[in-house]
Amino acid sequence: MSDEIVKEYSKGNFHVIWKPRKCIHSKVCVEALPEVYRPQEKPWIKPDHASEEALREQIDRCPSGALGYREDSRAGKQPESKGAVKAQVVKGGPLLVRGSLELESPDGEQTLEGSTAFCRCGASDNKPFCDGSHKDVEFDN
Repeated sequence: MSDEIVKEYSKGNFHVIWKPRKCIHSKVCVEALPEVYRPQEKPWIKPDHASEEALREQIDRCPSGALGYREDSRAGKQPESKGAVKAQVVKGGPLLVRGSLELESPDGEQTLEGSTAFCRCGASDNKPFCDGSHKDVEFDN
């Protein structure tokens, strides 16, 4: 994804990083911290409305890896891999792959860390990644 958009929302030395093209709109963030994630507002992420600990815990549960964070001079953090790559087929949704893997695409190779959601329904405008389109086409496989 050479044209990847990355948005950053800061709370002092803590920075929430959002990669919209990876987001599958699962609403895990909004349901966990509705005071922080407000999709109808701009900016839609308000990190000042929660503790850093609460933000870390919620971001670590992001199923697609669209949310990450960094603190001070550390690089963006994603949930750490425990060695093996794990994959989960989500009924009616994407293939979630957790861990570190190299993806070879026609545009070139890229390393994916944390969680990545791959499209299974074929309707994503961001293939091979899921963009949440499975909801619109009522994919239930």
